[in-house]
Amino acid sequence: MFQIGEALIGQGSELAHVDLMIGDKTGPVGQAFATGLTQLSAGHTPLLSVIRPNLPPKPSTLIIPKVTVKNMDDAAKIFGPAQAAVAKAVADAVEEGTIPKDQTEDIVVVASVFIHPDATDYNKIYRYNYGATKLAIQRAMTGFPDIDTVLEEANKSTHAIMGFKVTRLWNPPYLQVAFDNPNLEFVMGAISQIPKSDHVIIEAGTPLIKRYGVDVISKIREVRPDAFIVADLKTLDTGNLEARMVADAAGDAIVVSALAPINTIKKLIEEAHKTGIYAVMDTLNQPDPISVLKQLDVMPDVIELHRGIDIEDSEHLWGNIDEIKAVAPKALVAVAGGVRLDKVEMALSQGADILVVGRAIAGSNDIREAAEQFISKLNKPEIDQFRVMTDF
Repeated sequence: MFQIGEALIGQGSELAHVDLMIGDKTGPVGQAFATGLTQLSAGHTPLLSVIRPNLPPKPSTLIIPKVTVKNMDDAAKIFGPAQAAVAKAVADAVEEGTIPKDQTEDIVVVASVFIHPDATDYNKIYRYNYGATKLAIQRAMTGFPDIDTVLEEANKSTHAIMGFKVTRLWNPPYLQVAFDNPNLEFVMGAISQIPKSDHVIIEAGTPLIKRYGVDVISKIREVRPDAFIVADLKTLDTGNLEARMVADAAGDAIVVSALAPINTIKKLIEEAHKTGIYAVMDTLNQPDPISVLKQLDVMPDVIELHRGIDIEDSEHLWGNIDEIKAVAPKALVAVAGGVRLDKVEMALSQGADILVVGRAIAGSNDIREAAEQFISKLNKPEIDQFRVMTDF
């Protein structure tokens, strides 16, 4: 047996976070148990969990302090409420059948326990660590989370301690508001008027980036820290370098032109995925984007069917969305160029996942109202509005 579990419970300085391993005494967990008990390190001295002095639980459980124990106050929290909580949780897990009683002499538990230096309430330290340990054991013994849960939640969840949200595109359709006006003061004011919505993307347009560089992304991030921000570089060369520049500036996506050499597109996609951002391929002036896609080993995350501002009187190219998705089934398809309110339903009906809107919102006398009208056309509730955020 070699099972792994994790749980975080509580709030404030008494918050408890427990990582643990459960496994056979003769296996790697048993080896880790013996090594931890015999090879001590300053400030992180392992200790056996005990329900009370002279009464350890079965299976035997080793506690490893995550935070350096600097003084006797820190030691008292570990050797007092935390030690007792972990031991009681292990004993109760056996009593309740989570850990089979007939295996308690054959297996051991190694638990890594977090105690904040500012924690003072022993009652909360005990209760939170008891709950976290018990939940971590349950998760370890049941294999939680299964891989389907991981894949389902990977793009939806936000780490509680990060302090910000990394937005991913998993629930289309989306409204992408493009800001091409190279007036930073105007753009910052306009972005602040865009309603906060899980279905809104902010685009730093090509003229804006040409004037201020990719650092404008950081400026936008100051106004909308949780926004999904696209950097419309329309890259034609040095794809890997420009993707890295956008990632370093805290952007979420970079746009490469479908007119770029195939190797440039490939390198940009590879670097974007390496750094955790999206690669968008803009088809502006590319008469046969499907032929480009067929030459790629890895598809872009978004394919933007784009009709330029200077040719908006020409026919749009939205009719081939089905053909695009047949070649790149996992990619989202964006439509751009002349997307106005009366075109939304047609674009969505033809399979568009992202509506890229520029002047119809950014040039409106009432930016908030214009954006809200487009958002209402998406007919999508806020992503987390009806989700009950439970883990088990």
